[in-house]
Amino acid sequence: MRKTVSTVLAGAALIVAASTIISPAGAQTAQQWKCTGNPDIAWDQQIAGCTDTIQSGKYSGAGLAWAYGNRGRSYRVKKDYDRAIADFSEAIRLDPKIAKAYNERGGAYYGKKDYDRAIADYSEAIRLDPKYAHAYNNRGNVYEAKKDHDRAIADYNEAIRLDPNHAHAYNNRGSVYEAKKDYDRAIADYSEAIRLNPKYAHAYSGRCWDRAIIGADLQGALADCNESLRLQPNDSNTLNSRGLVQFKLKSFDLAIADYSAAIALNAKDADSLYGRGIARLKKGDAAGGNADIAAAKALKPDVAEVSAGYGLK
Repeated sequence: MRKTVSTVLAGAALIVAASTIISPAGAQTAQQWKCTGNPDIAWDQQIAGCTDTIQSGKYSGAGLAWAYGNRGRSYRVKKDYDRAIADFSEAIRLDPKIAKAYNERGGAYYGKKDYDRAIADYSEAIRLDPKYAHAYNNRGNVYEAKKDHDRAIADYNEAIRLDPNHAHAYNNRGSVYEAKKDYDRAIADYSEAIRLNPKYAHAYSGRCWDRAIIGADLQGALADCNESLRLQPNDSNTLNSRGLVQFKLKSFDLAIADYSAAIALNAKDADSLYGRGIARLKKGDAAGGNADIAAAKALKPDVAEVSAGYGLK
């Protein structure tokens, strides 16, 4: 109901290596030092610092590739994908063996939903660095987006083999198992992601949802959703998930409140509209419940069938 797959949950936000692509040699100005790839420095400041570095004429080859790569990463994070791709392409031209630039350009293509080019770049990053766990994880995300679940799982497996502490790969593999309705395996993967990163809001959210669907540990599901929302407040997916938990606990007023909060964040959330409608019917509010259900069906014609599969009926 809330989702079928979640790449990083959220988010399916793409997970990429956060380090600088190559560190330059030689002295730098204070402005140029901002071209670091460090997320603690504002992305616009990094872009300005990288531009200054590029235009300084002090760097060439791998050093100049570093500056283009870091500027490209800043553009990618800002979702300016075309500029990011141009910068990563220049970094690759200057240093064709720079695996991280291929990985980052793959992320920009992924952001544009140009999945085949993203896969090609991640594959090249892996060819250049066969132990590149991030690239396997990221290619798995693209396969997941293409609904190629088996290839996605294979890439996540390899990412985990190369880096057993890769919390994102566990989380992402969990979301694929969830899409395959293999909820026990999904819960196990989300649990491992949480063990590795106790502040992983998306993993708590995913485990909450799967526990809610199974219905075997509703108090555990509620605790997971509460923790996810503590770590990442006002997440509409998690509010929707907690709405289902409250519905199954027969706490219909609380379910309505959570669905309403999700709808306030996303007025076209058909799943939350439908959930609120069913909860309102359970409370005897036929007019309100039927209005919500009609609105949900207008947005998503199969919402009733999908929701029934989650026990919302």
